[in-house]
This record gives sequence, C-alpha cells and structure tokens, in this order.
Amino acid sequence: MRVLSVALIAVSALLAGCVSRPLTMPAELAKQQVADTERAFAKSMADRDAKAFESFLSEDTVFFSGPTPLRGKKAVMEFWSKFFVKPVAPFSWKPEEVEVLDSGNLGLSAGPVYDPQGKLVARYSSIWRLEAPGQWRIIFDKGGEVCDCKP
Repeated sequence: MRVLSVALIAVSALLAGCVSRPLTMPAELAKQQVADTERAFAKSMADRDAKAFESFLSEDTVFFSGPTPLRGKKAVMEFWSKFFVKPVAPFSWKPEEVEVLDSGNLGLSAGPVYDPQGKLVARYSSIWRLEAPGQWRIIFDKGGEVCDCKP
C-alpha cells in the first residue's frame, strides 16, 4: 500500500509539472522587451529584410491590412511582400506607448507611422505575445490613417 501511495504522489507531481502556467516577469522588463521588439520589427522594414520581418510574426497572427483580416503568417507575408520590393521603405513606425499584462506574457505597442518624407500618415496598434523566454511575436496588428485636417 505504501508503494502505491508513493507512486501516486510521484505521478501527481509529474502531471502538475505539465499544467500550463502563465509566464511572469517584472512589468518594466516586459515593457522594455516589447518596445525593443517593436523597434527591431520596424528596423526589418527599414533594412528591407522580409525574412527578419517574418520572424516577428506568430504562426496564428492576424493583420488588419486591406479589405479583410489576413490570418496566419503565410497570408501576411503574401500581402506584405509588396512593401519590400522597392529599395526605400514605403513607411516607418515606432512605439510611443507600450503596456503589458501583469502576467508579463501579452503586450500592446502603439505609435505613429510615417511616409518616407517623415510625414505622419497613420497610427498603428500591435498586440505581442511572449511565445518563448525573450521571444515576443506579434499576434494582432492594425493601423489607421490620420486626418490631414486643417483647423
């Protein structure tokens, strides 16, 4: 009977290790990682490096580009490949706002989008998920044009 009890405890301990738990890290560290990742993502566009750009996409990413949402890394890259054709990037962006959940595994970045001449043309919001230690990948991305209104 004692052997059975020990075996049950051992199996319970092993199964407990399989239970998924949220990753946690200090919020400031997570925010810094998301901001740094967003800047590296933007740099991939500036460097005209589609392969690097793709590496920031989660497999199940959703981009709101065009008339319908693009679902999955492959669909995003098929649509976005046109932005890597010319030698000069058609736009650039940078994070101005970054926030993360208390769990430290989901983050938001948002900021301005500029044309090649530096004119503000849009604002973006991206949701990032921590998929492995230190590896943030984008799961949602949406931009919207800004008004060029005269007061």
